[in-house]
Amino acid sequence: MAVLGFSSAVRAAPWLWRRAAAELPRRCPGKGYTVGPAQVRTVQNPPTFGFLLDIDGVLVRGHRVIPAAVEAFRRLVNAQGQLRVPVVFVTNAGNILQHGKAQELSSLLGFKVEPDQVILSHSPMKLFSQYHGKRMLVSGQGPLVENARALGFENLVTVDELRMAFPVLDMVDLRRRPKTTPLPRSDFPAIEGVLLLGEPVRWETSLQLIMDVLLSNGNPGTGLATAPYPHLPVLASNMDLLWMAEAKMPRFGHGTFLLCLETIYRKVTGNELRYEGLMGKPSILTYQYAEDLIRQQAERRGWAAPIQKLYAVGDNPMSDVCGANLFHQYLQMVKRDGAEEQGSDGLWKQRPSAIQSCASILVCTGVYSPKTPGPTEPTQGGEEPPFHGHRDFSFSPKLMEASHIVNDVDEAVQLVFHKEGWTS
Repeated sequence: MAVLGFSSAVRAAPWLWRRAAAELPRRCPGKGYTVGPAQVRTVQNPPTFGFLLDIDGVLVRGHRVIPAAVEAFRRLVNAQGQLRVPVVFVTNAGNILQHGKAQELSSLLGFKVEPDQVILSHSPMKLFSQYHGKRMLVSGQGPLVENARALGFENLVTVDELRMAFPVLDMVDLRRRPKTTPLPRSDFPAIEGVLLLGEPVRWETSLQLIMDVLLSNGNPGTGLATAPYPHLPVLASNMDLLWMAEAKMPRFGHGTFLLCLETIYRKVTGNELRYEGLMGKPSILTYQYAEDLIRQQAERRGWAAPIQKLYAVGDNPMSDVCGANLFHQYLQMVKRDGAEEQGSDGLWKQRPSAIQSCASILVCTGVYSPKTPGPTEPTQGGEEPPFHGHRDFSFSPKLMEASHIVNDVDEAVQLVFHKEGWTS
């Protein structure tokens, strides 16, 4: 598949954002879209476009399906229960198994969703094979070890296992402090990297033990006079600061946890926490991974015409809109200039792609609301709006502008069908 070879997301991301922001043509999204009569075709040609659909805030709110999503899939699924166009579900969630998310979507949407139609925030970690054999500390919740093993990681240590091996490290909760001082351990193999798959339950424990591992160069039972830098490799997924569930206001996401870890590391060491891989939207690697799944889906269905356009539907300007716009600019750069070298890993190993464009469609059923200032609009006092994106993705107003703004995912599907001359 098309693989983006990041040697460091920290080095790669700013380059992409600066160039993409400079080249993104100004678009004028409206505050809504009125669907006109579809252009009717007597014979439906094979699709040349596909959908990348976010899940939370687009299809569901918590465990409740958004009614417009059910209507949207009545248009997307034919009488035989098959999709009329290729669809991949791209979520920044990660604390669930891929097949579990597919089953959940199948139940909510009323048609069979296959596991390989679902991209979780950490799915592209399958490509980071150079770390799969290393002894990795893994943080998150849910089926954590099972998820990490499915990604290819073979030698794992959970935060709870590390806490049990070194009970004196976890001291915030008085009830969990050891009553006696255990003997120091010298038989615990060194940890060689950190894997952050999603927000954990006990943030104070995870933050403390991850810091211990980084500051001790993987030997948390010892102490070093000087913290090593560069530190052990860190792979992370899901940069969302906020996400939308049943509550009226957005909830903390894994991006908030990463922000805490980055701030603590910088405060303690004076250095920036560095990532060897940073995955999930808006990372281009996630969209390359999705592009390949779209292509495979079209091949399995026997659709001869190449998929040339992608429509990415989401509710979060900082992840969904930025990611789609950044990927669109990447496609234009590759088409014009070819692949460019990034870091010591060499080239973006991008084979020729039939995809010509990726349009962003923003819905109003999740994080984004037309009633509140957008990420590029000044607040009531005239101040610059707060930047909710990740530290390694510099703020660029042009990348936050959606190609289209609609009320919900059903309007998004109608809009695309209208643009492509398809019947609803």
